[in-house]
Amino acid sequence: MAFEHVKDSAKSLITLGPARKDHWIGLRTAVGIFAPMIILLAINRMDLVIFAVFGAFTGVYGRVDGYWNRLRMQVRSGALFFAVIAAALAASNFWIDHADPAVKQWQIVGATTLVAGICSVAAGFMRLRPTGSLFHIFAFAAVASIPNPAPAWQGLLVAVLTIALAIGIGAAGAIGQWTNLWQRTSLPPLSDNVRTAIWWEGLFYILTAGAAGALANSLGSSLSAGHNYWAMVAAVVPLVGHTTKLRLHRGIHRVLGTLVGLILMVLVILANPPLWMLLALIGFFQFMAEMLVMRNYFMAQIFITPLALVGVSLASGLSTAVMYDRMVETVIGSLVGIFGVLLGSWFGGIMRKRVRSEPPNPASGT
Repeated sequence: MAFEHVKDSAKSLITLGPARKDHWIGLRTAVGIFAPMIILLAINRMDLVIFAVFGAFTGVYGRVDGYWNRLRMQVRSGALFFAVIAAALAASNFWIDHADPAVKQWQIVGATTLVAGICSVAAGFMRLRPTGSLFHIFAFAAVASIPNPAPAWQGLLVAVLTIALAIGIGAAGAIGQWTNLWQRTSLPPLSDNVRTAIWWEGLFYILTAGAAGALANSLGSSLSAGHNYWAMVAAVVPLVGHTTKLRLHRGIHRVLGTLVGLILMVLVILANPPLWMLLALIGFFQFMAEMLVMRNYFMAQIFITPLALVGVSLASGLSTAVMYDRMVETVIGSLVGIFGVLLGSWFGGIMRKRVRSEPPNPASGT
């Protein structure tokens, strides 16, 4: 039995799911992230890149058929990203104690844990795809961690413009097809069971992200690792999936894909390209990530890893220092996420057995 599970896990590393016009979503997100960054480079405002990057994540939520349906989803996702970025700026300016690193890390873990739950619930009720709050955890923690962020109005302006660009790119294909533009799919009302599931999922995101952040914080000093929010992001990765097996595979893929992705990052460091080429690489990595993320998460993670590491290295310059943090935090978070999936599966099994063992209720007619 154990051998079959290992064999199945190994096979999942090289198995590609069916293509779903992934090159189009890849191209849209690549342009949406590269264009604002190259403009910021031209005007010498690289301190604002982080706001452009997270605003551009709106483009990730364009994997839906129908221009109106895509517009509806991207407007909703863009509004949520703007709220997250604004909240992160407020936290950085008025609450986070940047002078005390120990206090700062616990403050970020606490605030990001709440964001994980709130955004998971919001994404559920807003019908966003992909589901969950992975991107929102990343956006909030990264922005809140900045000790001296750019003026809030400038950061928010860049975020709004980038969000608008992503929405515009998503709708650009409708040019010349106006008769099809207004064809939309009405969203059916959420059932009581779905509403309950959304709230439970939000609680699970809080528990998993919080546990991973707390563990990463507690072990951070002894392991000489920072970026505890990477552990929180990695922890919620396994929560996405329709079955326990798929969720476990995502956790394993996260770790192994990160390991291979670090090799790609080493090649980037050795090449030491100019800044404009690093921005082009970010666009390329984003394209490849979206090309593969729905087909094979392990392969997608190979490009997501250098995408994240090059992004955080734009201000400080390329170095191997963040590579260690990435691996350590990813392992911590993935282990927490996998444990959470197993615990949830065990608990769900107990509840299903309890329901089946209950005697029929005569009053219900069953």
